[in-house]
Amino acid sequence: MNKDWPTDEPYTFDSVLMNPPYSAKWSADQTFLDDSRFNRYGKLAPKSKADFSFLLHGFYHLKDSGTMAIVLPHGVLFRGAAEGLIRKKLLEDGSIDAVIGMPGNLFFGTPILTTVIILKKNRNNRDVFFIDASKEFSKGRNQNKLTKENVDKIVETYEKRENAEKYAYLASFEEIKENDFNLNIPRYVDTFEEEEPVDMATLGSSIQDVRREKSELHSTLYETISTLQCDKENDEWIKGALEVFHYGK
Repeated sequence: MNKDWPTDEPYTFDSVLMNPPYSAKWSADQTFLDDSRFNRYGKLAPKSKADFSFLLHGFYHLKDSGTMAIVLPHGVLFRGAAEGLIRKKLLEDGSIDAVIGMPGNLFFGTPILTTVIILKKNRNNRDVFFIDASKEFSKGRNQNKLTKENVDKIVETYEKRENAEKYAYLASFEEIKENDFNLNIPRYVDTFEEEEPVDMATLGSSIQDVRREKSELHSTLYETISTLQCDKENDEWIKGALEVFHYGK
């Protein structure tokens, strides 16, 4: 991250797709505050987590008409301090178009849940579209996968940009501001599943049935052991067994 794109290469791109190493370390040298990739955000990504330095690097090289997608850990959505200030500036500028929650264990080397952040320049508004796709995947032996149906649903939902119960939500800038610029997906997409009420009468009856069956079993075992014929060697074992089942009656 210390070096920018080579000056003799193409400088901006129609699209930028990034899957950088998550929460990697970088120098975070203060001289980068004069770097055109980072200087308009006021703060640098912390030394211990270069996630936003990767994001800002890619975003800087995006054309005004382009679209960027970057895969990052969920911490970038809610961590505070310098990361919170960078995220706030991006939101105030309307640069964050969408946040998509992905299933865990999709990528080699890490089982963590990840998020895909979609960024654009020169947007007309500052809303953010949230999609929680974390529960829709094909489970593999060593690694989960997205099926064609899973991918199609994400793409179609993103293109429609409409609310979908327990799956997608279009949040206004005012809502995001009220949440202190926290983009944690559960704040916007409610996936809570209410549990069915417990029938206490049925449960109580079932417990009584189990207790009755247990008592009957103890009685049967006690009677069976009482009728056993044994030699002196096994006499103590049978006495002990009778005491156990007599106690449990």
